[in-house]
Amino acid sequence: MATLYMIPNTLGVTPVGGVIPLEVQEIIRSVKVFIVEDIRTTRRFLKRVDKAIDIDTLTFYVLDKRTKSREIEEMIQPLAKGENVGVISEAGCPGVADPGASVVQLAHKKGYRVVPLVGPSSILLAMMASGMNGQSFAFNGYLPMKKPDRVKKILHLEKRSFQEQQSQVFIETPFRNDTMFDDILSTCASNTHICVACDITLESEYIKTATVAEWKKNKPSLHKRPAIFIIHKF
Repeated sequence: MATLYMIPNTLGVTPVGGVIPLEVQEIIRSVKVFIVEDIRTTRRFLKRVDKAIDIDTLTFYVLDKRTKSREIEEMIQPLAKGENVGVISEAGCPGVADPGASVVQLAHKKGYRVVPLVGPSSILLAMMASGMNGQSFAFNGYLPMKKPDRVKKILHLEKRSFQEQQSQVFIETPFRNDTMFDDILSTCASNTHICVACDITLESEYIKTATVAEWKKNKPSLHKRPAIFIIHKF
């Protein structure tokens, strides 16, 4: 039966072998049709998996926030012909905080097999290293761009973390990380715990959990570094 494979990408330019299992690499080599966010970066990733992969023999479909539903129908047509299809995100696991979920939803509707493959998830890796509540946590995606709305959301997440004893996880566009961190530190209570996990799995990896008061004494620069933020007020 033709399968829609959810293929994990690395979280940055790092050796593939350290984060992508050999079995997954074998599946990647066997797939000839890919649904991706960016063809150029996907081609680079595939070459890092195996330099012998003949990129010119592969078919790529671009899936982003501008993709129309009728185009998604076309993307999964190879499944009807018995061909496997792979979905690859720009970083980490597809279908989480990226457009891949729309393809999966349609595949399920049409009765195709969907298989998630093992690979790095920045959300789970950050939670593992945070020391916060891994029994109950919520991923909130991106917070509002406008400062008043963003501050309001931060306050809401802090309150929710305290009332429900639930870790609140979210992300930001890398070039706005420092602004986000400043807003967190100026908004949350001094005893609220904040985990910052950036460049996960890379040589420059930085993961630290501290109170707002502690962060204010020594705040790192997060500019243009892929980061996960976690709030928990105990």
